[in-house]
Amino acid sequence: MDNAEPRKKKTDAATLRRERAAQKLRENLTRRKQQSRARRKGAADESDGLPASRQKDEG
Repeated sequence: MDNAEPRKKKTDAATLRRERAAQKLRENLTRRKQQSRARRKGAADESDGLPASRQKDEG
């Protein structure tokens, strides 16, 4: 009956891991929805890219 105790701990660890993963997925979905809403309003995210990769407005 001592074997049941480690199995329970392993199951609890797996459950906690799944719960953390689910929470991270929810946070990611919320963040993506907020980004999508901001883009629809015209407030697109700023690109941090390299200055050389940005095109200058020639005209």
